[in-house]
Amino acid sequence: MMNGMAFRKAKNHLMSFVMLACTLAVLIPLALIFVHIVKMGLSSLSIDFFTHIPAPTGEPGGGMANGMLGSLIMIGGASLIGLPIGILGAIYLSEFGGSKMSTTIRFAADVLSGTPSIITGMVAYTLLVVPMKGFSGLAGAVALAMIMIPIVLRTTEEQLKMVPGSLREASLALGVPFWRTSLKVTLRSAMSGVLTGILLAVARIAGETAPLLFTALGNQFWSKNVMQPMAALPLQIFSFAIAPYEDWHKLAWAGALVLVSVMFGLSLTARYFSRSRQAH
Repeated sequence: MMNGMAFRKAKNHLMSFVMLACTLAVLIPLALIFVHIVKMGLSSLSIDFFTHIPAPTGEPGGGMANGMLGSLIMIGGASLIGLPIGILGAIYLSEFGGSKMSTTIRFAADVLSGTPSIITGMVAYTLLVVPMKGFSGLAGAVALAMIMIPIVLRTTEEQLKMVPGSLREASLALGVPFWRTSLKVTLRSAMSGVLTGILLAVARIAGETAPLLFTALGNQFWSKNVMQPMAALPLQIFSFAIAPYEDWHKLAWAGALVLVSVMFGLSLTARYFSRSRQAH
C-alpha cells in the first residue's frame, strides 16, 4: 500500500516537473522576443514616429504614421466585411447545426483557418487586384476579411453553443419570434465570448504581412484612398527591416514594438472578457 502511494507521489512530482518544463519552454522564448524588441525599439520611439511619414532615403528621422493609419483603415474595412458574415454564419451553425450545409460550412471554415495567409493573399490578388488592374487598400481589407471570417465564425459558434437551451425555450414560450430570440437572447448571452473571438481575430490580422504584399502593396506617403495602394505597419516593418539603411532598421524595430504592444493589449483584453464570462 505504501509502495503504491509512494509511486503515485513520485509520478505526480514527475508530471509536475514535466508541466513546469513545458511552461518554461513556451514562456522563455516569448520573454526573450519581447525583451529584445523592447530593447531595440524603445530608443527609436518618439512623437515623430506617430505623426510623420518615413523620411526620404538618406535623411534621418521620420515615422510610420501613414502605416498605422493604413492598418487601421484596412482592419476597419476587414471588420465591416468579416464580422457580419462570421457572426451570422455562427448563428446559422448554432441554431441549424444538424444539416449537411452546416457540416460543409464548418469544414470550409476549418480548412480556410489553416490555409497559409500568403495563399489567401494570392487568391485576393486573383479575384480583385487583377480585375481592378491595380493594388488597393480595398483588396487588402478583403484579404484580411478572408482570414478573419473563419476565426470569428468558429469561436462565435462555440460560444453560442454554451448558452443554455432553457433561455431559448423561455423566450419562445413568451411568444418572441425565433429570429429575435437568436439575436436578442442567445447572441446577447454569449456577447463576452463573441467579443473575445473578435479581438483575437483582430489581433491575428493586425500582424499579417504576406496577404498585403499581394493586395495593398504599400505606400511611402499618406494613403487614405482605399482604391489606391495603401501603407500598412507590417508592410513597412518588413520593407524597412530588409533595407540597407541603419535609420530604417531602427524604425522597423520601433514599428515591431508598437505592433507587438497592440497585439499584446488585444490578447489581454480578450482574456479579460473570457474570464468575465467564466465568472458569470
